[in-house]
Amino acid sequence: MCAVRVTLNATGTPRLSAPDILNLVPHQPTTTPPGNSSGPITTRLLVVDDDRALARALEINLRAYHYEVSVAHTGRAALDQFAHFHPQVVILDLGLPDLDGLEVLAGIRYGEVPVIVLSARSTSVEKVAALDAGADDYITKPFAMDELLARLRVAIRRRPSADRGSPTVITTPDFVIDLAARRVLREQQEVHLTPTEWAMLELLVQRPGQLISGAQLLAEVWGPSYAGQTNYLRVYMAQLRRKLEPNPAQPRYLITAPGAGYRFDPAA
Repeated sequence: MCAVRVTLNATGTPRLSAPDILNLVPHQPTTTPPGNSSGPITTRLLVVDDDRALARALEINLRAYHYEVSVAHTGRAALDQFAHFHPQVVILDLGLPDLDGLEVLAGIRYGEVPVIVLSARSTSVEKVAALDAGADDYITKPFAMDELLARLRVAIRRRPSADRGSPTVITTPDFVIDLAARRVLREQQEVHLTPTEWAMLELLVQRPGQLISGAQLLAEVWGPSYAGQTNYLRVYMAQLRRKLEPNPAQPRYLITAPGAGYRFDPAA
């Protein structure tokens, strides 16, 4: 594994040329990083950094380790991609051109997605502010890629679906949900779900029998700016029921509590 260090000049700007970016890519790693496989199951990462050279370097390097990567260069783009890409971990720079990174952090902490701050802000006050705002980890620039990869593996292990007490396969009389493989089987056939449908289903099945409010579903699946868009919930819940319920008109598993929210009942 490489130990490349990304360096900054006196103004805090990364010194990255095209060869530097290519040098960040590991040379055919002989082992697969824990939590990732060389197959189709990947961890989705959202990299948020306004420095395009550095963001591209991170994207290249992380893809080489079999992560699925989306990049945003502004705070508003980050919030939009968080709502639609549904990342499992966010790597966030604080110095963004339109929004402060702490504002972005506040926007995405409605969910349970781990956030690793990657910033040139290095004072204790700034680190504490980010951690108190909800960041799970903080790495200062310049940084070693090995360290970032290690912190990333820790963040992935801490995800709620990876908790030791949480089952990764949920079996009902009509379908099977494999959280680790991110797929649903019905009558031995894989059911195609859109990323939004999967995000909504995953949130419900991770808390079986627990009522989840519509506001919480909207915030965690679409983002805080979608509060009040209850029509989204009705549309996507109807789609999930058509794909999973034996009788969508009389759901057994995806239950609506009128005026309160939704719950998943695995023992229906």
